[in-house]
Amino acid sequence: MELRHLRYFLTVAEELHFARAAEVLGIAPPTLSVQIQQLERQLQAQLFVRGKRAIALTSAGEDFVVQARAVLARFEQAIDAGRRAGRGEMGRVEVGYVGSAVFGGILQQQLSAFRQRWPQVLVHAREWPMLQLGAALEEGKLDIAFVRLPVPLGQTLQSHVLLRDRFCLALPTDHALASKPGAIRSRALAGEDFILPEQELGSREVWRRGGFAPRRVSRPGGLLAVLAEVAVGAGVAVVPGVLTTVVNLPNVSYRALAGAAVVSEVAAVYRRFERAPAVRNMIAALRASKPVQVQAATMG
Repeated sequence: MELRHLRYFLTVAEELHFARAAEVLGIAPPTLSVQIQQLERQLQAQLFVRGKRAIALTSAGEDFVVQARAVLARFEQAIDAGRRAGRGEMGRVEVGYVGSAVFGGILQQQLSAFRQRWPQVLVHAREWPMLQLGAALEEGKLDIAFVRLPVPLGQTLQSHVLLRDRFCLALPTDHALASKPGAIRSRALAGEDFILPEQELGSREVWRRGGFAPRRVSRPGGLLAVLAEVAVGAGVAVVPGVLTTVVNLPNVSYRALAGAAVVSEVAAVYRRFERAPAVRNMIAALRASKPVQVQAATMG
């Protein structure tokens, strides 16, 4: 049995006349009659009572009308879903991110805009350790990653900057440097214990400018864990400036770093040759976005 048999049957059931049904379908009446007979043999049931001038549905035919219409409707729904999936209007996108993408608001902004445009695409997002994101993309565990640059990227991956920030210093409020006026010079931090976020670029640049190696370092993980250690007096940390506007913890003060800004960027990373239509749509939206410049709060 083929779908055309169902269409032929339903047309005859609606017209209750073989010649008119054949005209609607664009086939010869004898051909249509043969097709209906084949269907009846396959079902082992008589669908029509044939008279000299008119035909009527049998009880089996009436029941089959309901089922045939349901089958065709489901088939059309499947075709429509397939076409929409091919255009990227349906599907799933797996997103991984680092915490600072949330603090900067860029993750929320991008995912909200995407969901408004493609509401039937399921977007699943969760936080990952930064150094695992590249491998997760290459292995297909993730489709798009929001990272704080720089990170090592394989040749199959590409990035697009979404947010530009600058690093600042987080230190305990009761630290001697916290009340010192002006920006903090790197050499003033020699001898301090450093708490390192996942992105160590800012810390390493401070060490380079100050001409010293840190006395002791710890790596607690995400930015909130870093600030928690600062709050309890375990050391100082070089963190993204966006934190000054969104994270206010007791016993944590933020101070500007002297000298040229140490730039910190959040970027979307994705596969260069993505095949999934829904993922390609998100990549296109990300690539069309201009980088947002973070305005850090005044740090005194």
